This record gives sequence, C-alpha cells and structure tokens, in this order.
Amino acid sequence: MDAKQNTDTLTFLISDSARVLRTAFERRIEQAGLEVTPAEARTLLNVEILKNGRQLDLAARMGIEPMTVCAFLDKLQAADLIERQPDPSDRRAKLVLLTPKSHDLIKRIRHELDELIAQATGGVADADVAIFMRVLETVHDNLLAETP
Repeated sequence: MDAKQNTDTLTFLISDSARVLRTAFERRIEQAGLEVTPAEARTLLNVEILKNGRQLDLAARMGIEPMTVCAFLDKLQAADLIERQPDPSDRRAKLVLLTPKSHDLIKRIRHELDELIAQATGGVADADVAIFMRVLETVHDNLLAETP
C-alpha cells in the first residue's frame, strides 16, 4: 500500500470511527431513558470535566457555537441539573456549575459510555487500548498545535 492510500485510510478511519461512535452514543442515551437528549448528556459530561468552567470555554471544548451550548444549558438549568453564576474575573461571563441533582444522572451517562467503550474495544487487549489512546492523544495534540 502506498503512502497516499495509508493517509486516505487513516483519515477515513479516524473520522468515520468518530462518527460511528457518536451515533452509537446518541442511540444508547436515547434508549437508556435518561430524560436528556444526547447533546444535553454530552454537555453535562463536558461541564463536569471543565469543573465550573465558563460557557464560552464549554462551547469551544465541544466544538459548537456559543448560542447552541446556551440552548443546551437553558434546558439543563430548567431541569435543575446545572446553574450559572457570574464569573468573578469577568462580569460579562458566566460560570457553569453542576447541581447535586446532576450527579446521579452523570453516573448513569458514564455507565452508558463505559458500556459503549467496552463494546467498541471488545477483543482488544488492554495494553493495545492504552497504546491506541496515547497515539490518538499525540495526533490530537499535534493537530491542536497547528491551530491558530
């Protein structure tokens, strides 16, 4: 196989695997009866990861427009799963915090995600999964380093 075929194959495998994984996650969340949409579930997981982060940082991390994340946050706030507070370092910005009510739901979302990853990595040795993760992190970091 020549270098061009390898590049095309790698590009396809990364992008298509991400698409298939996202579709499978969405299906699992919809079928789990968690009373949040897959997008809201992703938003909650990202709020947890950012730990009291700003709305703009959340949108950037998720790769979506601030107005889109704002709509997700409105629904999560109406369900008492998050709250917004003014950022003490920037009065124009809002911090997003999880409420105690969100913790059980996040555990259930993480369970679905763990099951999905177990399915996706079925038959792959733990050592190979660890190598795969390191390689993807390197690819990710290399691409971010090139981003202006």
